[in-house]
Amino acid sequence: MEKPKKSLSQNFLIDKNISKKIVNQTNIKGRQILEIGPGYGFLTDSILANNPKKVYLIEKDYNLKKLLIKKYKNNQKVNIIGDDILLTNLNEFKDLIIISNLPYNISSKIILYLFSYKESICEMIFMIQKEMALKFDYKLPKMNKYKFLTKIVSHYTRCFDVSSKAFFPKPKVKSTIVRFKFSKKTIDLNKAKYFSARIFKNVRKKIYNNINTNSDNNLLNKRVNELNIDELISIYDLF
Repeated sequence: MEKPKKSLSQNFLIDKNISKKIVNQTNIKGRQILEIGPGYGFLTDSILANNPKKVYLIEKDYNLKKLLIKKYKNNQKVNIIGDDILLTNLNEFKDLIIISNLPYNISSKIILYLFSYKESICEMIFMIQKEMALKFDYKLPKMNKYKFLTKIVSHYTRCFDVSSKAFFPKPKVKSTIVRFKFSKKTIDLNKAKYFSARIFKNVRKKIYNNINTNSDNNLLNKRVNELNIDELISIYDLF
């Protein structure tokens, strides 16, 4: 096994039971699956065992890409793309399911990037740092941009936690499997991002100082981190 690269935040999943449990969070049979950073194809093997229609592997590490090409050269279902997910256009896809043990150092960046392709993706199942999993969970108090944007585009679930023993090398942080199930309704994501940037600009200020609205809604006298998600959405609806 090639030495994991710190620069790419590589921690390879090596527990077969966990990889099976991850793919069981969705229905893979006959579907198009995209896996980000498959490494040695450990999770990929569990995906393939569930009979998908097609599996796209995005791997930016050149040496790992070569290994994957060799490993899956006889498998017609596997398409290997040597690219960075943050530079990949997904507009050509439809009803895509994305599964990944994301690199923890850029997991939030990748997730927010993929929100822009919600018309092409139906569901995303990710392993991320537990602390980050909590930041996306809009059911928890103290609103932030992650919780707000997640609620706008999807139904979010924290599925289960994963021990560091399931990886090589063992990460120093706790991990959680999460699921984003995208909403079918049309959403103006640019408007949501603009609202988010304005309302979270200064969390110490009362909301009426951060956004312009003619409403006299009492919630505007609160600070954004004093709101729950439904209250925040009701303010967004006035925007």
